[in-house]
Amino acid sequence: MYYSKIKVNDVANGPGLRISLFTSGCNHHCKGCFQPETWCFTNGEPYTQEVQNSIIEKSRGKYIAGLSLLGGDPLDNVDGILGLLKEYRDTFGDTKTIWLWTGYLFEEVINDERMSKVLPFLDVIVDGEFIEAQKDITLKYMGSANQRVIDVPKTLKTGEIILLDY
Repeated sequence: MYYSKIKVNDVANGPGLRISLFTSGCNHHCKGCFQPETWCFTNGEPYTQEVQNSIIEKSRGKYIAGLSLLGGDPLDNVDGILGLLKEYRDTFGDTKTIWLWTGYLFEEVINDERMSKVLPFLDVIVDGEFIEAQKDITLKYMGSANQRVIDVPKTLKTGEIILLDY
């Protein structure tokens, strides 16, 4: 897996100060995407154990609220992000949140054997492709009105999509 950038102390992608990892590679190619350079699976730098260790270390500060995974599409790199998700939860438990943005719908993710492996580690998933005709800059954590900010634990528990109350 490659990644295009890591933002430390990011305030735009989830609540509080966060570490944001932008993975490389996306199969959606949404018209009007804010980062089309991340569509290429070899954009940026190789993701290594050293990079993962750095993300964990940078997250240790009490002021860091959690980890945000964006892209590209992190779910086009499940094998690359799964180790990070496991280590992050093992290290921080529920003291920090994990958010993930994807162009896939939650219904697709939960029914896909590979992608669904990430769900137990997530607190929030923002799902749905960016649709330029539905772009709305007033939406919190979303780029277009079709996207949803989903509370993953509550959704898994109830079997119904539960939107995050924020």
